Amino acid sequence: MPTKLPKPIRKQREVLYLPVTGHSAILGTAGSGKTTLALYRAAFLSAHEMSHYGRTLLLTFNQALVTYLNYLKPHEFTHVRIENYHKFARGYLNSRGKIGRNSICDPGLKKTLVETAVHNVAALNTGSPLFERPVEFFVDEIQWILSHGIQSAEEYDKTERTGRTGTSLLRKLRPVMFAILTEYLRLRNLAGKEYDWDDIASAVKRELSNDNSARMYRHIIIDEGQDFSPEMLRSLALAIPDDGSLTFFGDVAQQIYGQRTSWRSAGLTISSVWEFKENYRNTREIAKLGLAISQMPYFAGVADMVEPKSPKAGGSLPTVVMCKDQVEQIRIASKMAADASKSSSVGVLFKNHEQERLLAPYLPKDSIKLHRDMPQWREGPGVFYGTYHAAKGLEFDYVILPFLDADNLPDQTNVQAHGLEDAQIQDGRLLYVAVTRAKTYLLLLHGGTLTALLPTTPSLYVEVTP
Repeated sequence: MPTKLPKPIRKQREVLYLPVTGHSAILGTAGSGKTTLALYRAAFLSAHEMSHYGRTLLLTFNQALVTYLNYLKPHEFTHVRIENYHKFARGYLNSRGKIGRNSICDPGLKKTLVETAVHNVAALNTGSPLFERPVEFFVDEIQWILSHGIQSAEEYDKTERTGRTGTSLLRKLRPVMFAILTEYLRLRNLAGKEYDWDDIASAVKRELSNDNSARMYRHIIIDEGQDFSPEMLRSLALAIPDDGSLTFFGDVAQQIYGQRTSWRSAGLTISSVWEFKENYRNTREIAKLGLAISQMPYFAGVADMVEPKSPKAGGSLPTVVMCKDQVEQIRIASKMAADASKSSSVGVLFKNHEQERLLAPYLPKDSIKLHRDMPQWREGPGVFYGTYHAAKGLEFDYVILPFLDADNLPDQTNVQAHGLEDAQIQDGRLLYVAVTRAKTYLLLLHGGTLTALLPTTPSLYVEVTP
């Protein structure tokens, strides 16, 4: 096996030989080797010499991670395909003649259509307090309804709305909310869009339910499964034959795409769950910060949480730099990235694309942006940059996190749409993902007041001023 793919050790080896039929779940903390194990599991299930041999599909959520996994995948894995869920969904629906060209509604158009739908329904429901909320609230609620496969107002009324704590939607307002969804779907159809990224999984599930042909893949492996919606998981359970397997790898602490629901709600038939608590990625100091973040109030009550064990290897404490202003943050981040990239892989990560655009021009010209159109992965020293979302599942020797200001995290738009508590939950988990990407060095930058989403324990950091 090529050296770029680490060998499984200790308890990791046992996962390779989980049952080759039915459903299996492996939950692990950040840095526990889930992605490596997903690749080894794929190798085991697709091995020609084994009686359980079959074509194997390895799915994950974001495209940057797909590029990285394809880089790690040995050439001899000829019967293992790696892609994200939405590419799988489009390919399957196309093979069945159920999707047209350019028929998926992109997020920008969706927001515009939802805004119009809210306006149209509001004209018929004057005085309802529901319409005082920003459009982001309605986009998020429609995403939740569609990703759970809810088909009627009656079903919506009966379903427990998990995942929102700060601004719950009263049941008496749900008929109006469902009317907004119905109007959005009407407007989307008029715009020539059959699906959006949230209900395409329901279309795949419906089609597979009526598809009696042989399945393309005998085995499906899901990496970063905590970000798959219940409908995605249900569709994948239908995509394997009776003698096939579905293997779920996940970490609920890194659940960042808004579902906030357990994989259990998708109806997977799993008798026992394997847990990986060993952290093989981070130094002891970075791991301690990650653990402290996972013990913050916004993680309270998370189901299936796996508490990590601190690694033995020590290193430098994470460094917090209090800058005068945003300009100084940009200057320090770009200089440190350029210096460190001479001998290390460096990840410069941001909350959103607006912040990315602010700093990207000051990074070295050969820096690589983490995004869905990455053609290949570059090995060795260098600078990678992108959003927290885009860095999901990846790791870097040195991670730089600028703009960790109190007025930036939690995001004020999320606070307005969903309330402070819900915004803290969403951005707190994003921050956990960003921090745990660092293998050896972690630099945190802010101006003025540091975000309250980070722990305040002084022993976790070295604090400096330029």
